[in-house]
Amino acid sequence: MKRPFFGVKILLLAFIGFLNWNAIAQDANTNLPAWLTRPLPLMDCLNLALQQNATILKAKNDLEASYGIVVQIRAVALPQVVAGGQYKDTDPHAIETLPFSGETITLPHQNWNAGVQIVQSIYEGGKMVAAIHAAKATKEQALAQYQTTIADTLLATRVAYYNALLAAQQITVHEASVKLLQNELEDQQHRYNAGTVPKFNVLRAEVAVANERPNLIRARNDNRIAKNNLANLLGYNLPRDIWEDIPIQLTDSFDAKPYEINLPAAIAQALADRSELVALRKGEELQRLNVINAKAGYKPTVQLFAGYQWYNAQYTPPVDLDHDIHGWNAGAQMSWDIFDGMLTHGKVVQAKALYERAKTDVVDEGRQVELQVRTAYSDFVGAREVLDSQKTVQEEAEEALREAEARATTGTGTQLDVLDAQTSLTQARTTQVQALHDYAAARAKFERAIGEDMVRTAAK
Repeated sequence: MKRPFFGVKILLLAFIGFLNWNAIAQDANTNLPAWLTRPLPLMDCLNLALQQNATILKAKNDLEASYGIVVQIRAVALPQVVAGGQYKDTDPHAIETLPFSGETITLPHQNWNAGVQIVQSIYEGGKMVAAIHAAKATKEQALAQYQTTIADTLLATRVAYYNALLAAQQITVHEASVKLLQNELEDQQHRYNAGTVPKFNVLRAEVAVANERPNLIRARNDNRIAKNNLANLLGYNLPRDIWEDIPIQLTDSFDAKPYEINLPAAIAQALADRSELVALRKGEELQRLNVINAKAGYKPTVQLFAGYQWYNAQYTPPVDLDHDIHGWNAGAQMSWDIFDGMLTHGKVVQAKALYERAKTDVVDEGRQVELQVRTAYSDFVGAREVLDSQKTVQEEAEEALREAEARATTGTGTQLDVLDAQTSLTQARTTQVQALHDYAAARAKFERAIGEDMVRTAAK
């Protein structure tokens, strides 16, 4: 009598647990961001990466910090306004008295002074002009470095999107393959039960199904990993209660439109537009300006100043804090380090060496950029040739499978012919999907190599 009641109790607990799990899942889906619960094209992914990707956000902070450096560099060419003051109280016993006309004058033990002064450098041995140019070059270099980070991150996002598309389509391919092989297994089982085929046919069909299932499992795992990578690039922290399938709905398909390339023109475009080269050229300019700054140590500096001062009277009666003297002052000052212990010479030697290295960096990076363009071009040509070679293979494989099944039905073909045809069809479908992915990814990498705008080219 207790066993039925116990079984009902177990069923009730299981049902309650299912309801709780369903409520948690619905709550988790409710808390998901809007972009994660709607169809997501590639352009939306790129825009989300621009807004949320951590690498881009950090690069933006670096850009803002560089603008702060620009302001500091310009400071040498701008006037300096300085205000200061002092108050001092001294022990009266520590103050010297002065005899004057038979009388003794005691200086006040309380003193104060205040003033404001503006100082403008008019000659710094070339530093001021160099600072103005350096500020501009620093700003342009920082912007180029920021653009490099954006381009690299957007390329990674495009490739991650294509990887997720590939993984999803590979699941479809292997699910269809498993279904085909399962149908063949059922057909062979029926034939065996009817006594028209040997047990060997059934065993061979079972092995074929078992061999294909790991491919489907791996495809599903690749799909989970690809979606995780894409969500990470989009700057999204997945909820802890999402275990298996991330609810990302990709809507775009692989772009196989023809894309013509003129390699010499592409190399010229890359050498002119790549932000890495722009940043290095600005770095070379900054090192040249550093040579000018270093040589400025050989030359004098000249400054003009003007100001206004207030201080309490020291000798004019009444000698107290309320009796102040004030007035303006103006003038010029010059300084020149005739010998600084070879300090300037050392700075010049260092600056010249760094300038030569910067020039070498530009030349070397140019070679690297050209190599990247040629490599990306070669990869694209290879991907295009593979894609062209697969245009009719899938249709031919499907037709071959139909003929193999028809021959097996009429008794003129064998089960091995059918299994071989099914394997060939799966391979053709897999190669076709992989070729589409490789073509799209190779085109994206080539566009990055020549310095194209990754958002604009993705929208074409």
